[in-house]
Amino acid sequence: MADQYVQTLDGEQPPGLDSLRWDERPEGPVLVLLDQRRLPAEEAELVCTDVPALVEAIRTLAVRGAPLLGIAGAYGVALAATRGYDVAEAAALLEAARPTAVNLGYGVRRAAGAYETAVGRGADVERAAAVVLAEARQLHREDAEASERMARHGLALLDELLPGGSHRILTHCNTGRLVSGGEGTAFAVALAAHRAGRLRRLWVDETRPLLQGARLTAYEAARNGMAYTLLTDNAAGSLFAAGEVDAVLVGADRIAADGSVANKVGSYPLAVLARYHHVPFIVVAPTTTVDPATPDGASIEVEQRPGQEVSELPVPPERVTGVTGVPVPRISEASSGALGVPVAPVGTQAYNPAFDVTPPELMTAIVTEEGVVSPVTGAGIAELCSRSRQVTIS
Repeated sequence: MADQYVQTLDGEQPPGLDSLRWDERPEGPVLVLLDQRRLPAEEAELVCTDVPALVEAIRTLAVRGAPLLGIAGAYGVALAATRGYDVAEAAALLEAARPTAVNLGYGVRRAAGAYETAVGRGADVERAAAVVLAEARQLHREDAEASERMARHGLALLDELLPGGSHRILTHCNTGRLVSGGEGTAFAVALAAHRAGRLRRLWVDETRPLLQGARLTAYEAARNGMAYTLLTDNAAGSLFAAGEVDAVLVGADRIAADGSVANKVGSYPLAVLARYHHVPFIVVAPTTTVDPATPDGASIEVEQRPGQEVSELPVPPERVTGVTGVPVPRISEASSGALGVPVAPVGTQAYNPAFDVTPPELMTAIVTEEGVVSPVTGAGIAELCSRSRQVTIS
């Protein structure tokens, strides 16, 4: 299973951290994750020595974000192969860990396919394991390159839609380095605007119920020296009404064939607000997030999270005492790995979907590494996928 150690970072730090890395150790290869459950309070690494440990890390959001889940899934298959576990069984466990993010299944299938092809061509177990590890590393590199290209395309689109610079961008959830092999998706576009001197303000939704915006996006914005302001999700409407938002940038966990986008719950209300206030609503995601096999938004399986994430306040295990040293009441261990302090009456039922679905007619554009789709239509998505396959084949 996984074991964990805390990495202490002192002094001035560079803006980037390794969200995930493969490490060869005397006792065998491991997959090392930056434990996102502990951010921003501490930067701790989680060491996964087998696939069940990685599956648990995925389910409890120690590692998260659509593109990074694809990379993690591919490395998970490599971990099984190099340690001599059943690769098919490992792939099935990994692919089922989270249902909505299509990249996870893509990464797992791609790595498992490389393994099966190698074995079919007569490779021994050691050689097949080397092939699947090389495939995972290739996917990692491709995602980093896609991130860079999305940032360029996204910044060009912002400058076209909002001439004059000084962009005020509202974002939701976390879409930066913590979800990517590179600098992210939507956050990478905002970061490119910041570096070009054209970002006036990054508005950061706290993103209920797990606060990925407050804990992670604000953390990344601070590390990069960006001008940012945190707001509660239900304060976004007042920002639009005051004319303080120039564009909305969000990521995606799955894009259906018709252009419908599943993203962290709370994205759909932002799209409705943006349409009413005539503000561009832009989705930024790699082509690996497009799922042609999902025909429309209604066909997207939306993950339902445990109700405790809403009815309880997560508190890390090492912080279970109050300022007086008296233990804080807690009733369960939440799926985030933290102890839950009740904020609603015991027994309260909670509705807690992890994602919502935004229809294509509410979007201004989808930005990918292969270019921009605008208006967002099924035909545009199909052309994009065709272009992506041609690039991959070449």
